[in-house]
Amino acid sequence: QVQLVESGGGLVQPGGSLRLSCTLSGTIFGFYVMGWYRQAPGKQRELVAAFTSGDSTSYAGYVKGRFSISRDNAKNMVYLQMNSLTPEDTAVYYCNARFRGTSSEFWGQGTQVTVSS
Repeated sequence: QVQLVESGGGLVQPGGSLRLSCTLSGTIFGFYVMGWYRQAPGKQRELVAAFTSGDSTSYAGYVKGRFSISRDNAKNMVYLQMNSLTPEDTAVYYCNARFRGTSSEFWGQGTQVTVSS
């Protein structure tokens, strides 16, 4: 059974940092293209950062230079380092795993990130 479990969300002040973690289990990590999405209240889910099929990285414009996606293949984990957070970054952050070359994908349960003073 494929599972994605996120962790690392919480409450942080503007200008602060958080690192989100996501663990993929029940399958072979290398079969999947990994990414992070977020959904703010009343808004659609949107891409934050992801690895491409060619294993380079892609970022939404509003997080470039502030967020960084990375992974540890040995641990089946993907991370999202978030710096210089603003209240506009408040959202539920979801980990996504898409089977390479297909549209088959899995989602984690989400982790809440709240940026507030």
